Amino acid sequence: MRDLPITLLRTFVVVAETLNLTVAAGRLHRAPSTISMQLSRLEELVMAELLERGQYGVRLTPAGEQLRSHAQQLLNLHDRILGSFQNADIAGKVRFGTHDQYATRSLTPLLEAFVLNYPEARLEVLCDHRPHYLASLVKEGKLDIALVEMPVLSEGGLRLGRDELVWVRSEVHAAHLREPLPLAVFVEGCYHRDSARQALERTEKSYRIAFTSQSRAGVLAAVRAGIGVGVIPRKTLEAGMVVVEEGLPPLPRTDTTLFVAERVNEATARLVHTIEESPQFTRAKMDTEDWHRRRPG
Repeated sequence: MRDLPITLLRTFVVVAETLNLTVAAGRLHRAPSTISMQLSRLEELVMAELLERGQYGVRLTPAGEQLRSHAQQLLNLHDRILGSFQNADIAGKVRFGTHDQYATRSLTPLLEAFVLNYPEARLEVLCDHRPHYLASLVKEGKLDIALVEMPVLSEGGLRLGRDELVWVRSEVHAAHLREPLPLAVFVEGCYHRDSARQALERTEKSYRIAFTSQSRAGVLAAVRAGIGVGVIPRKTLEAGMVVVEEGLPPLPRTDTTLFVAERVNEATARLVHTIEESPQFTRAKMDTEDWHRRRPG
């Protein structure tokens, strides 16, 4: 019986998540041609076609769907075993605060990898929609790390990437044309909500709060249902929604910002390093630096 190399399985899982060889190559720090060769080698070993390649990316075959589940389980077990030996001395509590738009999206694979690689660390995650509040908890010593979305060029923290807030509506409902404008937003204290309210009031456009929620999932469900217009970072746009480009005032740019307490234990330092070195945040940071170089003046 042939062995399946862990490296090939890890490559396959990333491709299965992204369904794009170029994106997967960037995440794995390899050339797309190398990714393609690894996938071909894996298909030879399992003697089945795992991917169907097309003009706009790839999709999994039935065999690929089956392998994806098994491969992820095997990788989790592999990382847990390796972590228990290599990082057995890395212990302690890690108090981490963030917005659920990060916790449910970009941070999911990072936190999963951290838990597997540092089994003795005790990760505690607090999700809150108020970035200044989470940053204040780090300053007060009540959190060790906070990954939040701050107003562009605000003070403090390490900038990991730049984005901009946009108005979004359902692709099948025209909530943006109603008067007063119905909003689907987080509860009070949210930067998205405050930015929307200030922009509308500056232009004297009437609005009403039609839906409030403490979760991103709740806000986006209301947007898709046509209950109201939402405000999200452009890079987090999801299926079923479109950006409202005209008729509403512009919204501010934002910085993905990492706050770290002055004194942290080794487990916390490892999580900080994991976030800073993640390909998604490395690319975002490079894009931000490039934006600064190209900015007039």
